[in-house]
Amino acid sequence: MTGPLAPPPCALHLVEVGVTELDLACLPAAGAVFDRLLALSPAQVVVDLSGCRHIDAAAIGLLLDVHRRLARGAGALTIRNPNPRIRRILHTARLDQVLPIVTDPPPDAPATGQEPTSAQPALVAHGRASVTTSE
Repeated sequence: MTGPLAPPPCALHLVEVGVTELDLACLPAAGAVFDRLLALSPAQVVVDLSGCRHIDAAAIGLLLDVHRRLARGAGALTIRNPNPRIRRILHTARLDQVLPIVTDPPPDAPATGQEPTSAQPALVAHGRASVTTSE
């Protein structure tokens, strides 16, 4: 016997996560969701912060950890649509020098002939994940 077989690489190309709260209070639940998501070995994870109103240092640490774990498997983490306040926080923390931060143009924006800052995938799955903790 040569040892346990490694699981086959996941064919999951893109996972999008919409985050509405990302701070110390919800860090355990958010961390559990990211742990389950990373177990799928996606090629790219996009964290949409358009609905998020607050982010703190603990959340930035979590995003950096997710980034490192993805990079080990040749994956990538992208932050999408942070509001101006969160964008400033990410810039101050220099996260914008480590991770791509993209902003989608508004849906009613006139076409300028330029490529959008982030490409929309042909198929996007939306859903909810419930996280339970046992104590």
